[in-house]
Amino acid sequence: MHFTTKKMAIAAIVGAAYAALTMALAPISYGPIQMRVSEVLCILPFFLPCTTWGLFIGCAVSNLISAAGIWDVIFGSLATLGACLCVQALGQRGRNASSWPHIILAMLMPVVWNAFIVGGMLTWTLTDTPLFHFSKQFWIFAGEVGLGELIVMFVLGIPLLKLLEHSKFFRMRIAEA
Repeated sequence: MHFTTKKMAIAAIVGAAYAALTMALAPISYGPIQMRVSEVLCILPFFLPCTTWGLFIGCAVSNLISAAGIWDVIFGSLATLGACLCVQALGQRGRNASSWPHIILAMLMPVVWNAFIVGGMLTWTLTDTPLFHFSKQFWIFAGEVGLGELIVMFVLGIPLLKLLEHSKFFRMRIAEA
């Protein structure tokens, strides 16, 4: 992807919005039971691929205040990056916005990536469970993180995606980016 100044500015704004929203809603954004509302922004790569990197950096910045420390900065951010790259591929600059299979798969990407990666990271940092040991604690953490993501992506994400798809202003911005 060719990055222009405009695309970098869009990515920076989206990343800053992600970090600000996560930190503003800190009590529900961190920990084993989390409902990170800022994750709804992970639908933006469906339309604007350049936002993937902004979301990755915004997640890294917001994870600097996580109780899980540097591990959340690394693995939480990589989970967001992986999810956004998949959402980006499914969206192909918004051309698949009317395709329900693409929309559902796009909504599931942050759920799956975060459930497994953040669930594993939380298991490792918050328990004495050995690394890569799929224990009962892992499945509890993965389920809690995944459920929070599922709620955010399906309750907030699908309506936002449909709103953006039908917004003439937003469609014009996509065409310009």
